[in-house]
Amino acid sequence: MKLYSLSILHKGATKSNLLKSAYDLSSFSFFQRSSVQEFMTFTSALIVERSAHGSRASVKEQEYLCHVYVRNDSLSAVVIADSEYPQRVAFTLLDKVLEEFSRQVESIDWPSGNPDTINYKALDIHLAKYQNPREADAMTKVQAELDETKIILHNTMESLLERGEKLDDLVQKSEHLGNQSKVFYKTARKQNSCCEVM
Repeated sequence: MKLYSLSILHKGATKSNLLKSAYDLSSFSFFQRSSVQEFMTFTSALIVERSAHGSRASVKEQEYLCHVYVRNDSLSAVVIADSEYPQRVAFTLLDKVLEEFSRQVESIDWPSGNPDTINYKALDIHLAKYQNPREADAMTKVQAELDETKIILHNTMESLLERGEKLDDLVQKSEHLGNQSKVFYKTARKQNSCCEVM
């Protein structure tokens, strides 16, 4: 699971305006990074331009998923991740970033702002923190712990079933032994009855 890009944009009437962005392109070769970053910036802007106000969407592009959230006030965010990254965690990240950004940056600066003029430094921190969704998101962490517990429970049930099969064998042997014991008891009683003193 990997996050590659996190961008905040303003959706204008005809085009979107990039306000701030952060990238983790360490999985790409050094010579590809600038082209990949350009492509991700372009894709983020295009997705915001084509999304309606007040909407959330996930768009698949090759092996990547682009999660977008366009608020009613035109503030937008896009995160580009691999296809394994949990959608719910991606939208939690977008909510958190947009809420924090709107508290720190005046809305009057959104339409004309650019990455050099906008003073918001937390994007890189959020991108790094959310690389591991289990650590960043409490629900995902709890789900992972539940999955581990379920695996342990399945292993325990399997071992109980194996032991149960062995117990069945023992019970069957004890029933067989019980019948033999009864026959032995009856035979011994018959033989001892001739020797009884009255």
